[in-house]
Amino acid sequence: MKSIFQSIQNLSQAELDQLDDLITFKTLKKGELLLLENQISNEIYFIKKGILRSYFFNHQADEITNCFAFENEFMASFSSFITQEVAQENIQALVDTELQVISRESLEKLYSQGIHWQEIGRKLTEMEYVTLQKRMISFQKLSGTQRYEELYKNHQKYLQLIPLQYLASYLGVTPRHLSRIRKAVL
Repeated sequence: MKSIFQSIQNLSQAELDQLDDLITFKTLKKGELLLLENQISNEIYFIKKGILRSYFFNHQADEITNCFAFENEFMASFSSFITQEVAQENIQALVDTELQVISRESLEKLYSQGIHWQEIGRKLTEMEYVTLQKRMISFQKLSGTQRYEELYKNHQKYLQLIPLQYLASYLGVTPRHLSRIRKAVL
């Protein structure tokens, strides 16, 4: 987590050291749930090792995967974290996962320490917004094949670890169609 913060904002060693007492560690086994729908999210997770997915159930009770997060990425129910309203999604480990965790309370403490931490918070929020907007636009502009190709280009080493039904749901295609896409791309 420190390296990501340092890449966003040039921090002094003293500023980086402030994280030492605020970051906790958590490990999850494959399939374990980190956050349940209708809970309030009070933590942001940085993935040291593993894969997390965020999912919800639609009006037909179909499970819809809306997000994957991989090593060196952040994951949270950001809407719940910001508003302190209940989460609309679940977060689950797809493989054994190691996390660094920072609580909302600790993050607020950092923000009060100075402008550099506030700048990091702003930039991380902006990055999350851009990611969300790109995903939304990809569903409006790209085919399922093109969305798969983007995922393959950016996260190829992880694709074998994600069950087919989760990947298909994330891409907005059926598992059968995803099988055809994968054969064509590979």
